[in-house]
Amino acid sequence: MGFARACSVALIGVDGVVVEVQADLEPGVAAFTLVGLPDKTLVESRDRVRAAVVNSGAAWPQKKLTVGLSPASVPKAGAGFDLAVAIAVLGAAEVVDPGAIADLVLIGELGLDGRVRPVRGILPAVLAAAEAGHRQVVVPQQCAAEAALVPDVSVLGVRSLRQLIAVLTDGEVPEEEPPDPPGRPDPILAGLLVPGAGLGTGLAPGRPGGDCADFPDLADVTGQHTARRALEVAAAGGHHLFLSGPPGAGKTMLAERLPWILPPLTRHDSVEVTAVHSVAGILPPGEPLVSRPPYCAPHHSATMQSLVGGGTGVPRPGAVSLAHRGILFLDEAAEFHSRALDALRQPLESGHVVIARAAGVVRLPARFLMVLAANPCPCGRHTLHGSGCECPPSVIRRYQARLSGPLLDRVDLRVQVEPVTRGDLLGRGGRGESTAVVAGRVRAARERAGVRFAGTPWRLNSEVPGQELRTRWQAAPGALAQAERELERGLLTARGLDRVLRVAWTVADLRGRDRPEALDVAVALELRTGIARGAMSMTGAGT
Repeated sequence: MGFARACSVALIGVDGVVVEVQADLEPGVAAFTLVGLPDKTLVESRDRVRAAVVNSGAAWPQKKLTVGLSPASVPKAGAGFDLAVAIAVLGAAEVVDPGAIADLVLIGELGLDGRVRPVRGILPAVLAAAEAGHRQVVVPQQCAAEAALVPDVSVLGVRSLRQLIAVLTDGEVPEEEPPDPPGRPDPILAGLLVPGAGLGTGLAPGRPGGDCADFPDLADVTGQHTARRALEVAAAGGHHLFLSGPPGAGKTMLAERLPWILPPLTRHDSVEVTAVHSVAGILPPGEPLVSRPPYCAPHHSATMQSLVGGGTGVPRPGAVSLAHRGILFLDEAAEFHSRALDALRQPLESGHVVIARAAGVVRLPARFLMVLAANPCPCGRHTLHGSGCECPPSVIRRYQARLSGPLLDRVDLRVQVEPVTRGDLLGRGGRGESTAVVAGRVRAARERAGVRFAGTPWRLNSEVPGQELRTRWQAAPGALAQAERELERGLLTARGLDRVLRVAWTVADLRGRDRPEALDVAVALELRTGIARGAMSMTGAGT
């Protein structure tokens, strides 16, 4: 008889649970039983592990073998348990020392020839192991750099089961062929991360160490001074933005430049975003840490599940989670299915999405900056000044009603993007400010907000409850008078008033003021309602 145990990690969304892999050998007819709520992929590990052990030069025990995964109530999925199962079996057979593997966390898939193959979710799995007190982790060599992002954890990257056995038995570690290069990111989910033209691969905004000079510059945008100002306010305060205008006015061009106005991710946010992308299987090969805000741009044919997450079995992250701490750009927003758009309302408020399935409930992070872009009518030529639109008024109303009132009520900034004038095209208005200049103001505004919110759970003005802004951080006396009149006239909802106040604080931060004044509130009202009040031209907006 023999018994041994090792550890692995089960992922539920981006949260990990340490699983004890127990192997028990008893006299009897040779059999291999796997218990503990495994899925079909994990059940198949019985054959993978047996072949890998034999092909690694170790003897497979010809006894009754039972492998249990504890806690048994937690669903286990995927091939990442293979390595832990193999080592636990070898420990029970006393091929390796059972005491040496008792607290060892092993994550990796085994090939039939004994090679250790990479798996998804290495970073969140190692984070869960570290939080549970484990300090030694074995992972596939291709994933070692990703695992090493977790501090105070000793990471061993192995190419094969044969190498790991040699390490555990103090034998001579055999030379192995270099591992296969890391696989390309999941083509389906990676396709959602599509930046603007000229940015190279779809994962470019998440690349560490990116230089803004290598990417589209805001100075390339001709005219559109109000939209440029709205972009700056959105970046400084994390406010959602709606750009409405005819084709060719520059809506997509503006949105594609927004990621480079945002500051780089903090270390905490980088690890958080990298964990989501690791679970989704879209980390770029050789670049384990995402340091720039991601930019996710799903096609308007996207389903509700692809936006918020889902799928059969264990739910996978959707576009809202892939855009966590970054930007979710919905181009041609009116063409999205209404159910898909309305499903965004809950994550817009809470910053996370909860997906319930028969196997359990998964909570995924989803705090993103949403940018909507849409034509004003089916033909796209309906503008404030009129440009030959022939759509009947009823058709225009139905088209614009595809974006529901409750969804738009959660959007702080709404800008009419008019066609570029001939003077702007000929350069009479001068070249606009560069991305670097605008990013500097955004960074300074965020630093002011960070000092104000120190010691609170909030970092951006868009995250602060309206009650706190009305009591703890009050605007200047009389500053809200105009907004209160709009509320009484029914042009603003109570939620809308709170959001105007949030935007006013962001405008004040950009202007270097200690608190919002009447002018800041007027700018916020102009940006929310789309009604020009002349306030924008008085705030010194960069052009």
